[in-house]
Amino acid sequence: MEKSTNLLNWGPISLVRRNHGLEHATLNLLSELYPQKAFSGYSDTKGFWVVGDISTDVLFSVVNKAIDRLHKGEKRLAIHANCGTNYVTSGLIAGTLAWLGTLGNANTFQKKTNRWSYLVVLMTGALIVARPLGPKVQEKITTSSDLGDLTVSQITRYERQGPTLHRIRTTVPQPATPIQKTEE
Repeated sequence: MEKSTNLLNWGPISLVRRNHGLEHATLNLLSELYPQKAFSGYSDTKGFWVVGDISTDVLFSVVNKAIDRLHKGEKRLAIHANCGTNYVTSGLIAGTLAWLGTLGNANTFQKKTNRWSYLVVLMTGALIVARPLGPKVQEKITTSSDLGDLTVSQITRYERQGPTLHRIRTTVPQPATPIQKTEE
């Protein structure tokens, strides 16, 4: 992974972005393998969760395939159509435009009603603009397809009522600390 002073490449943020990219790649491959099943995920600095009924062995295989394909340059796997980033981007744009549309002197119910069609047009336009913007925000900010030396260290299955949970823990090897020779 390219070294940079960029905030997105800083330790914890970089880990979340890479785990998020690997989570998406895993979910995309699971969706290809099981198009009738629903899966979701959540990423953090220590790895990611996969929610959905899947065997641990199959998930292990899919995660490793996702790593391999990301390392081979399949960047599109790190972008997911149902990522929360898409919804937040749409909500932020639509909400901001709706708020801007309510500014002014519409202080009576009648004046507010007269603005309704204007607000609908504003928010429809916002959603049209936001649709391609969400995946771009994923690509540039919230995920990374460049895993660098990120590896999977453990997959743990949690049985519970409802869908199965798997915790995928990742790690980045730390450089060895040289032994210091001291004289007394």
